[in-house]
Formats: sequence, structure tokens, C-alpha cells
Amino acid sequence: MNRAYHSDAFATHKVEAMVKLLGLDPLDTDQWDFLRSETAQDLQAAPGSGKTTLIGLKLALMADAWTATTRGVCVLSHTNTAKNEITERVASVPAGQSLLRYPHFVGTIQSFVHTFLALPALRAKGVEIRSVDDDAFAIAAVQLLRHPRYGTLRGYLDHQYDGNDIVSRATFEFRDGQLTVTSGNTKLPQAEAPSMQQLSHLKRTLALRGIFRYQDMYAVAQRYLAEHPNIIKAVTTRFPFILLDEMQDTNAPQHELLDSIFTTSYTVVQRVGDINQGIFSDAGAASTAISAFPLAGAAELPVSRRFGPRIAAVASALAVRRPQQVRGAGPDGQVAVLLYDEATVTDVVPTFERMAAVTVPRESLASRPPRVLGARHEPGTNKVRPQSIACYLPGLTRPRHPAAHRTLIDAARAAGAQWRSGADNHQTTNELWNALRTFFIPLTADGLPALSRLERSTATPGGQVRALLRELLVNGATFDEPTWAMLTEQLTAQIELLADSALKTTGLEFTLATEAATPASAATSTPVPATVVRAIPGSIASAKGETHTATLVLECLEKGGKKFDVTEALRVLAEARNPQRELKTVQAALQLIFVAATRPTHLLVLAAHRDRSKQYAQAMIRQGWNIRDLTEH
Repeated sequence: MNRAYHSDAFATHKVEAMVKLLGLDPLDTDQWDFLRSETAQDLQAAPGSGKTTLIGLKLALMADAWTATTRGVCVLSHTNTAKNEITERVASVPAGQSLLRYPHFVGTIQSFVHTFLALPALRAKGVEIRSVDDDAFAIAAVQLLRHPRYGTLRGYLDHQYDGNDIVSRATFEFRDGQLTVTSGNTKLPQAEAPSMQQLSHLKRTLALRGIFRYQDMYAVAQRYLAEHPNIIKAVTTRFPFILLDEMQDTNAPQHELLDSIFTTSYTVVQRVGDINQGIFSDAGAASTAISAFPLAGAAELPVSRRFGPRIAAVASALAVRRPQQVRGAGPDGQVAVLLYDEATVTDVVPTFERMAAVTVPRESLASRPPRVLGARHEPGTNKVRPQSIACYLPGLTRPRHPAAHRTLIDAARAAGAQWRSGADNHQTTNELWNALRTFFIPLTADGLPALSRLERSTATPGGQVRALLRELLVNGATFDEPTWAMLTEQLTAQIELLADSALKTTGLEFTLATEAATPASAATSTPVPATVVRAIPGSIASAKGETHTATLVLECLEKGGKKFDVTEALRVLAEARNPQRELKTVQAALQLIFVAATRPTHLLVLAAHRDRSKQYAQAMIRQGWNIRDLTEH
């Protein structure tokens, strides 16, 4: 790399000073090696190994030593959550704040492609983008399908199992020098067939109206690069250093596009992730990306400071995609199994809450409440139970889709009623924020961040938004029209600052109040002793990247309706099986359990039906696990 920063950026005295400034633990040898690496590098990081902290440290040091005024660092991640976490890290020191401005770029891969490739490409062709969103496209596509000119297409779709889905998922793919239309893994008619011609026409009509799916942006970008290859030189000159975070979740189109830009340049590309947590990538479509990371000889961060040896042993035994011996250097936690039957299934979560109360230090539990995780929210059609989180928590209602509320004030009133009923404040506030995000749409590829990523200082837009959100939650039911107009004006101004983008707003009008019903989950909640902290339920996928004090993993039926995930994990652990030799369906289940099992610091509990898993109890006891059979208590 033609270095754009001082050569002593990673000198020992500078690193030690920055570590002290950030209040970090001393670095181990593996962390030092990655920090000082200035060439292309892959880093396989175990859960809780301090990956994000290390990235933030490296970027802060580079920012402090950066000399170029027109070239910058480019930091890309798969999700807004990961991007926001990195942003918070680098912004915590004055030097790092410069990375949030030109010429640097910190964002998702989607926003990078949108900003530097797809948006210029579409503007050059006279297309004004209205939305880049899968849900918005699906609504527009189904509406347009009703037009008389698409009669042949409708006739074809009527005879397909997933008719409307074919239109909703219509996506551009760059093939043979042009944009062609595909739809997931569905086999479509031949290009010359009238129905296919109408599907293509519908897709291109929506494109001319500026309505796209996320994946379309990669095809548009690939065509732009093919038509203007000089763009590659401009991008690589602008960014001599690229850091890719959460690399395991990068799918094939993303991987191929980034490769086409950076692999033939002098840009240094460093990629960081944990391949064993790659639960978001499509196993079929992303096989190229999966096999490419990490490359042979990649550096490793095998030491987890999140948890101790017992949880680390579970993680090591469930590593599916790449064998890795995770070493636990965190608290000396406990691992347990709860066995239940049909009569005691609803006792699982309360038992876990009591276990957390006596295992986790009270102050830690108060700041990080226990979490209940499962692969599925709701049961499917199979009669075998339990299938999902709802089977353990009968009063649980699946979080409402934010679009269920026509206006923001309706969402605020419903959330306020839920909050006043005694429901969990954390969950209620998150639901209101998620609803609010659908009414304020930034005109970029990035959406608004998760609530946990908003800053708390009232001197920042994030802190101001938090204060206004609380005002919505507490007083939403009492607002009159003038007060509502003033609050939404303030909210719009702060969210524009937060998003650093113009906004498209909808549903902000004032409406008269209607009676808000108390949610079933709050109405049927069981009282618990004051010493017990209520657990927060959620999906495993939604908890990825989180740290918990205590985590309960509920056994759920896998998507194919044939196997139970926790039982499969217990079998692999008890029999010391090689996860890489298991069936693909079992491997998929194990990957989810791996992600869930590596969240807690102090207590990991797996719940399984005794008829399926009692046979593994003795093996688990020999490994130091606590086995509790609820049918005997």
C-alpha cells in the first residue's frame, strides 16, 4: 500500500497509550500481531475475543496517524448493528472521530455499493431512487401486477405454488453484459415466453419508477463497472485501506463485487469475522464466499474473554464450518440442561430465571437481563411439540410488524398501554422504536440503527431521539394535535441529524385515540419474586453479536419438521461427534445453537424434552454440567 499515514502508527508506546486511554485490557500476542499487520490479512475471531474492540483500536491509531487529505480508510460490515458498534468505538476518542468524515467511509457493504456505484449509475440513466427495500418493492410489485397488461403473467402465477412471491422477489442479476430478471431459486419460464416477458416488463417498470430490492443494487453496480472500468481505479485510489467486518455473513454477490474492485489493486484488504457464526448467508448462493473466508493461514483470536472454560468447551465442540479450539478466559460460568415433559414445559423459563438469580451477580443481572432464545417464534403445522418459543411461553405474542400501525401516534399509544400494563420496558421501548423506524426512512441504503446503538448523551442526536422516544412512550396517550405537531417536528429534525440524510416520512399525522388493548403476553404474565429478573425472549438470529449474563436456549423443531435442534446438539456433545460429518440439516441447527451458546458470560442453559434427551444426561454430568429434570421436581 502507498501508505497514507505515519510509519510509526502502531509503535508500542502509541498502542499502549491508546489502550490506556480507551480503558482496555492489555493485548495478548495474537491481538498485537493483527493490530500491527499492514498487509492483506484474514482474521478468524472466536466469540467474545474482543474483535470489535481490536478493530476500534486499530482504526483509532490509524486515524491519529493519517496524513492523506483526499484518500481514506473504508470500513465495511454486513449489518448496521456491526457498523454502529464500530462507529461508537472510533468516535470515543477525538482522533477516531475524523474517520466519520470525508475522505473516510464507515458503513455497510450495501451502503458502500449504493453510495459509490449504484446511485451514480442510476442517476446517470435518469432514474431517481424512491426506495431500496425488499418489503416496499413487494408491495409495489403486487399492486402493479393488477394492471390489465399483465394478464398472461397473472394466469401463469395462478398455477404456481408461490405465485405472488415470484413477483415480490423479482430481482436483477447481471449476466452476459445485461440486467436479467430472476426470482430467488424459482425456475422461471424461458425468456421468450409471454409470461416471462411480462415479468421482466413489470420489474423494469418499477426500476424506472425508482423502486428496487436490496440485491438489485449489486447487479446495477456490476453493470456500471463493466461499462465504466475506470471507476475501479477511482475507488481504489480513494481507499488505500479496506477493513471488512463480519465477513462470514457476506454473500456471494457482495463478495464477488468487492473482489472485482479490490483484488487487482494495491489496496490493502483486511477481513475479520467468525465463520462458525455465519447464519445469515445463503448456504447455496454464498458457497463461494463461505469457502473464501478465512483463507488458509489466516490469523486467529482463539481466546474469549466473554466466558470461561465450560462454555468455551461447548463452543469448540459445536464449531461446524471450521474447527477451532476456543479458550475461555472470562468468568467461570455454569452450563446446565433443563429436561421437561408436556406437563412441565411452561416451567422451563421461570426455572431458568430463578437459576440466573442465584448464579449471576445481582448488579450484572440488572444491567444485562437474562435472555431466552429459540430458533423459531411460532409453531408450524407439525403436531409434535414443542416447536417454538411460543410453546414455552403460551402468552407470548410475536412482535408486531411495525406496519401494523397506520400512524406513529397509534404505535405510541399501543406501546404506552403495553408499558403501563407492567410489560417489560426494554421490549416495549424496542417495539416502539422499531415501529418508528418504518415512519422515518433515510434516503440512503442504511436504515436507522437499532435502539441499543443510539448514544445516550443528550448532546447528541441519538440522546435527543431517546428522550423524545420516552416522551412518546410515557405521554403519547395524552397528546393533543398542537403538541403532537411540535414533537414530530423535533423528532424529524433529530432523526435527520442521526441518519445524516434527508428523510422520507409517512404516518406522522395526528389521529384521534382509540382504546388500546393490553397485549396477551402482559395480561397473562406470571408474578415472580422481586429478586428474580424477568428474562427477555427473542430469536437466536436477533441476538447475534450480543453479550448476555445468562442465556436459555429453547429446543425448537427445525424448519424441515424432522429434527429438534437442542437434542441434536446434546447428541453431538455427549458422543463427541465431529459436526462437520453431520447431515446438512443438523449442521444448520448446530450453527444456530453455537451462536446462542456463545452469548452468556455466567450461565448457559439448554432446554430439551426428557424423552429425547435423557439418554445424554450422564455424559453431560461427566462433563461438569448441571442436569435438572423438571418432571422430578
